Amino acid sequence: MQVENDYDRDVYNGDLGVVSRIDMEEGELSLDFDGREVTYGFGELDELVLAYATTIHKAQGSEYPAVVIPLSTQHYPMLQRNRLCHGNSIKHTLTQCLAINHAAATAFCQSAVASARNTRRVDREMRWR
Repeated sequence: MQVENDYDRDVYNGDLGVVSRIDMEEGELSLDFDGREVTYGFGELDELVLAYATTIHKAQGSEYPAVVIPLSTQHYPMLQRNRLCHGNSIKHTLTQCLAINHAAATAFCQSAVASARNTRRVDREMRWR
């Protein structure tokens, strides 16, 4: 997964590719992004991360035919209804959403009210007016 926009290569944050070639002699790795091969030097690999699993936040705006969302009681602060709804609506083209869950985690998630975001954005905007 590309983790930052690269306008020269025409790949953007969240784009998923599959490794198609590794050239040890040239020090390059090539990825297939939807039929388009993009090459990176070994020194540029910090722009990429493995994406066998990703966050709901990172997946928003992407298109997947299926999504698996694990719900565990180990992460109570993250169990909120709005986050579960974001996971279910990653993109309108989503055809399958499988939630692997613990019954207590699901119950907590459905009843939890999202806390107010404390970004102070409104305060900052009012100062600039």
